[in-house]
Amino acid sequence: MADGMAVFSSPSQEHVDDSQKGIPIRSISRALHILQIINRAGSICLMDIAKQSGLPYPSVCRIVQTLVHEGMIERETSRKFYRPAPNVQSLSYGYQDDEELVKTARPYIEELTREIGWPVSVVTRVGNQMILRDSTHSMTSLTFARYYPGYSLPIAYCADGKAFLAALPDDELELVRENLGPRIPMPGDPNCVLDPLDDLVEVREQGYAIMERVQHTATPGRTSCISVPLFRRERVAGVVTIAFFATTMNQNKARETLLRPLRETQQVINQALSAGGIHSEQRVDQVA
Repeated sequence: MADGMAVFSSPSQEHVDDSQKGIPIRSISRALHILQIINRAGSICLMDIAKQSGLPYPSVCRIVQTLVHEGMIERETSRKFYRPAPNVQSLSYGYQDDEELVKTARPYIEELTREIGWPVSVVTRVGNQMILRDSTHSMTSLTFARYYPGYSLPIAYCADGKAFLAALPDDELELVRENLGPRIPMPGDPNCVLDPLDDLVEVREQGYAIMERVQHTATPGRTSCISVPLFRRERVAGVVTIAFFATTMNQNKARETLLRPLRETQQVINQALSAGGIHSEQRVDQVA
């Protein structure tokens, strides 16, 4: 260089090695992953967090204690289990895409639970997951676990996801298929991997999805679900789902006893969404 002086790059310069761009901060990624595990479980011990996250136990302990310090989770008073704390809801304050859907559906899913006794949920899609937005689990004793907003299920392996996907236009459905990722082996047989979406034509024709002994829940295999899609401005916006004990009724019994009230609830929610979310006090007796 001029005058024989070398020029050194300052740390403040914006020139960054391309190999360093887009690399996540590992500690933040780990903390978010653990927070998601706790949120899905509702209540979970440190050992199970370590197993599900694949992280060393000491690392899990430090991350969990940090999340407790920040008020995102709390330890139960009677045992060494951790659960989401009320402050975790602050993470979603800026996200309002489903606010209208939740507010509109809430009085109807409460009414449905009072009628049938089983818990009812409103679920929407985020990527390849179905995310619980609201539920009536706290209104009934007919549940094995309470599910909180944010609980997620793999889209192809639950009745919620099948009902949602079957209501998508063909081009959007194919895009989801292409990006679905690796298939999950059948429980008990890691060598058996079936196409989880091979029944979507039937689901689309009948207008609902039903699945017995759902595996990806807080109590794997103990509950079954029946789901129907919800529409806003002629596009599928989410689903409404009834969960019931698998030992209490099979698919045929569920169709006989639950499908009609579920479809009535689906219809009045869809009508309320079309009317701008105005709640009508009258149940619609005619099934679509």
